[in-house]
Amino acid sequence: MDHDETGCQAPERPTLCINNCGFFGHAATRNMCSKCHRETVLKDEQARFAASSIENIVNGNSSKSKEVSVVVAASVDLKSEEVETKVINVQVSCESSVGQPSEAKKAGPSRCLTCRKRVGLTGFNCRCGNLFCAAHRYSDKHDCQFDYQAAAQNAIAKANPIVKADKLDKI
Repeated sequence: MDHDETGCQAPERPTLCINNCGFFGHAATRNMCSKCHRETVLKDEQARFAASSIENIVNGNSSKSKEVSVVVAASVDLKSEEVETKVINVQVSCESSVGQPSEAKKAGPSRCLTCRKRVGLTGFNCRCGNLFCAAHRYSDKHDCQFDYQAAAQNAIAKANPIVKADKLDKI
C-alpha cells in the first residue's frame, strides 16, 4: 500500500531541542523539550505580569483609599535550575497612620491556651474560639465553654422544620 492511499504519513525523525539541552523537542512545544518549554512560558507570563503591574503603577490607576499593590519579579537561572522570586510591596496612602501599631507586631507567636506551647501552623481552632496544641485540642482536655448540645439542637431544628397541614373544613 502507498502512503497516499491510506492517508498515513511516515513518522518524522526526532528533532533535538532548539536550546541544545540534549533532549528531544516536539512541534507542539515549539521544537523544545517539555522542561525548556515550561521555563519559556513561565518567563513570558512573568514578563507580561510585571509589565502590566508597572504600567498600572505609572498610570496611577489607584483609588483614593489605602491600596496595596504587589509586584512579583522573577529570574530563572537555567544552569542551576533555581527560580528566584522577589516580592515588592508598594503602599499608597492618602491618610497618615502615625501612632498606629501594625497588625503583624500585635499578633505574636500562636500558642496553646492551656500549656502555652508554640503551635504555629499546626494549631487547632476550637469552637470556643481558642487555639490549642494536639494534646489539648479536644473539648474535654481544655475545659471548653462551648455548648455543643445547644448547637446540635439548633442544627437539628433548622434541618427539620415543623410541617403542619391546614385544617379542613367539615361539610
